[in-house]
Amino acid sequence: MRTIDIFRETTRHFLGPVLPLLDDPAVSEILINGPDTIYFEKAGRLHRGEMKFPDAAALMAAARNIGEYVNRQIDADHHSMDARLPDGSRVHVIIPPSSRNGCCISIRKFQKSTFNLDSLVQRGSMSEMAAEFLKLCVLLHKNMVIAGGTGTGKTSMLNALSASIPEHERIIVIEDSSELQLHQPHTVYLEAQPPRPDGRGHVSIRDLFVDSLRMRPDRIVVGEVRRGEALDLVQSMLSGHAGSLSTVHANTPRDAAIRLETLCMMSDVGLPVHVARTQVASAINLVVNIARLGDGSRRVQVISEALGLDEHNQYVFRDLFRFYPSGRDAEGRILGEMRPTGELPSFSGEAHSMGFGDQVRLSGALFQETKDS
Repeated sequence: MRTIDIFRETTRHFLGPVLPLLDDPAVSEILINGPDTIYFEKAGRLHRGEMKFPDAAALMAAARNIGEYVNRQIDADHHSMDARLPDGSRVHVIIPPSSRNGCCISIRKFQKSTFNLDSLVQRGSMSEMAAEFLKLCVLLHKNMVIAGGTGTGKTSMLNALSASIPEHERIIVIEDSSELQLHQPHTVYLEAQPPRPDGRGHVSIRDLFVDSLRMRPDRIVVGEVRRGEALDLVQSMLSGHAGSLSTVHANTPRDAAIRLETLCMMSDVGLPVHVARTQVASAINLVVNIARLGDGSRRVQVISEALGLDEHNQYVFRDLFRFYPSGRDAEGRILGEMRPTGELPSFSGEAHSMGFGDQVRLSGALFQETKDS
């Protein structure tokens, strides 16, 4: 029996109390707050489960088993752990005394990626015109950042955007814990590694960035920027690796830029704030902002173009698409429409001049054919 098959069986054994939730395709997250309290997310809403673990020791055994699969420790010297299950589901564990509830395990379930921009249109996350616009932006190698809060669907959007990358391109994916699933044949996945018990063997996202730049990438896709590796991402965008994609925790396009600026300053380079701001403003082309609404749905709120800095050294954004709510239906679902704002992107003529004019159907008002093209 293969090692992964052994861990698949042992993990299902240790997580026995929540197996019905793990096996339910409609459940997206499982939140274990100690042995007696379990919540799960279904259709965008949290529900309290009736299942329980036998005791704290059984729950701790499950956590350690998950850690063994990814060669990570959870003990008195390691209070938390990012890991994944054999099926690819993302896991975070935190234990006492840092967690007063007891051992807490948060599982973001793996969904086999069928995500592309068309599927997000069918789910109501964005309009068909906005999806076509974003696909063309990927083909035009625009640097794009997906912004949103926790659980808003940033990874799903990143998967969907990545599906538009042409198959002939070489893609390097860099993540803290592997989660992205690209369908292109020439994709290399790099995953950060925690230090071993002896303190050695640590591989950070920043280390992987250095590696990736020596691997002849056509695209660099970063699951999420959280620390000083933002500087490496920004500088790679500026140094000829256009078309990079990443996500960041932020609630507006401007907040996303400020977040990236702050993370750049967390690197060990000692970057002055005005330099960090200038580099971020020059690097990013578009921000796709996603939110989880009150009815549990996840929708693109705005697609904005970054236009650099103004005379006061403040970020300038131009909203190209925006979601306009129009009320609720009889079941409480939020109604609305994502429409173009009427503003043109600065690269309006590029779709035709770069040979993608035949793919402009619905978004012709934003990709206008010029005399030069």
